[in-house]
Amino acid sequence: MASVMEDPTLERHFKGHKDVVSCADFSPNNKQLATGSCDKNLMIWNLTPKARAFRFVGHTDIITGVHFSPSGSFVASSSRDQTVRLWTPSIKGESTVFKAHTASVRSVQFSSDGQRLVTASDDKSVKVWGVERKKFLYSLNRHTNWVRCARFSPDGRLVASCGDDRTVRLWDTSSRQCINIFTDYGGSATFVDFNSSGTCIASSGADNTLKIWDIRTNKLIQHYRVHSAGVNCFSFHPSGNYLISGSSDSTMKILDLLEGRLIYTLHGHKGPVLAVVFSRDGGLFASGGADSQVLMWKTNFDSLNYRDLLSRHSKRVTPDPLPHLMDIYPRSPHRHNAQNGTVEINPIVADTQSGDPQVVEVGRVLFSTADVRSHDSATSGRDQPISGPGRTHTRHREEEDENQEERFAGGMTASREERSGIPSSLTSTLENIVQQLDILTQTVAVLEERLTLTEDKLRTCLDNQVLLLQQTQQVDGSDEEAEGPSV
Repeated sequence: MASVMEDPTLERHFKGHKDVVSCADFSPNNKQLATGSCDKNLMIWNLTPKARAFRFVGHTDIITGVHFSPSGSFVASSSRDQTVRLWTPSIKGESTVFKAHTASVRSVQFSSDGQRLVTASDDKSVKVWGVERKKFLYSLNRHTNWVRCARFSPDGRLVASCGDDRTVRLWDTSSRQCINIFTDYGGSATFVDFNSSGTCIASSGADNTLKIWDIRTNKLIQHYRVHSAGVNCFSFHPSGNYLISGSSDSTMKILDLLEGRLIYTLHGHKGPVLAVVFSRDGGLFASGGADSQVLMWKTNFDSLNYRDLLSRHSKRVTPDPLPHLMDIYPRSPHRHNAQNGTVEINPIVADTQSGDPQVVEVGRVLFSTADVRSHDSATSGRDQPISGPGRTHTRHREEEDENQEERFAGGMTASREERSGIPSSLTSTLENIVQQLDILTQTVAVLEERLTLTEDKLRTCLDNQVLLLQQTQQVDGSDEEAEGPSV
């Protein structure tokens, strides 16, 4: 009989969000956890017991995605306010705003080298951004409905995306073309990601399914229906041997991908589970959901010898039927259904010594979002907005940084007018101006994209003309040789 410590255990729960927790990600050094929420705030939790948590204020609508850069020096967040923010996770709370989408941004992710960001949006596009120069690079446009998720492959050469058009698309980042489409969904495709080796992609759906595709053969190799409601999210274990999923049925499921079966069902959230993520080393995983809770779990099962784990696990549960010939890897894409004998875990928090962490609010700027944008030309404001390509960005003066830190330390509060010194009537007028500028910026972004496409087509036409001229010259030369010298 396996001991209980070999099963996943709930280590801590974090309370600080005031609404649904929609996304989560661990820092590369596994010392911090970032979460986003429908309360419009990004929170960074320090995993050291009794350490302070930080609430970053800036987005004006629901946060839909969050991701640490590979170096851990930045955190990117996407939002329904049509922007992506690049945060410096420090007490200063500085952020840069990326804006070119024309609708809600659903997800954001860094490339493995930290040089690019990929975003998915309800404007039916996937966009790629440069991090160092903080600029929009290009769009991938083939989806016919909202795009819910986009992810880079580990080597950065591919992008996978999925959405409400019930497709999963694979893109080549060098040619910027869609190179494959995976379909067969009974509803929206809700989430997509690559495994650690980049040879497979998994996708989840509102039809309660999880599917794994081998992108080398373009074949469906595993198909799971273990949830009783739509699957909202999932995360591959770094080893590639396990996958955890979160669902609207209020549970999380851990799948053994080598054996092709469900091994754990985890309870703990009241309501849909909207975020699950393994830490970079696989030793921890976190979950968030509609109950506003953030739960941090210790994995445990991955520390055992794999064969030992399977032999001990089989003593407690009814195993799947004996494998048939088609189950030998690569498996056929037959459906794997939930088994009644899987291990059910109803957690109790193991860490009872740590209370709710002290929350420090950072990132509240001296001006509102609209005010900062309108003062951009005057080089003031803490935010550095980028509204599409070519928009300049500025930094707040060092003296104002010091004043802001003093406010954090002293816990001073002030009304919006007191902080900005601008009457509310003028603020409203400035906001209207900024809205018009946003529309103009979005139009310019679309025009630039169309100009790029036109340029590519002209280049293709010129190349074709050169080929035709070369062929004509070759034909003329052959005719002259055939005629021979004149007598």
